[in-house]
Amino acid sequence: MIEQGQYVPEVTLTQLTSEGMQTLTNKELFDGKKVVLFAVPGAFTPTCSNAHLPEFVTLADKIKAKGVDAIYCVSVNDAFVMKAWGDSQNAEEILMLADGDASFTKALGLEKDTAGFGGIRSSRYAMIVNNGVVTGLFVEEGKEFTVSRAEHVLEKL
Repeated sequence: MIEQGQYVPEVTLTQLTSEGMQTLTNKELFDGKKVVLFAVPGAFTPTCSNAHLPEFVTLADKIKAKGVDAIYCVSVNDAFVMKAWGDSQNAEEILMLADGDASFTKALGLEKDTAGFGGIRSSRYAMIVNNGVVTGLFVEEGKEFTVSRAEHVLEKL
């Protein structure tokens, strides 16, 4: 599993925008930026839709006021699902990033196998990344939802 002080692995993520499908590299996502990235097991799932993403939407301005350049939400879903989910949650301040084949999640060592529910998915976590280096990592244990919450990340900035 990735640890504080390590660089985010070189893997691309995708985003669907009004200009079409965008493939984003680490350089584009992290170079010269302070970023809060949080990951969820699945778009449109109960905790993710009722609490995790909405809290980041609500606190986005406060998080950015702490010097954060961007907030990213990552899930092992395709870019079409991530765009629809972001639109349904009014997540204009958050970049909704798809890790369709779980390559990013696996490179971080934060994958989990949910078997028949959805296969390989991401663990629930949040991280603070400064210029590509993880400076804060908050991984949930089991089905907990405490350390990856927007309020907790805001306190750590």
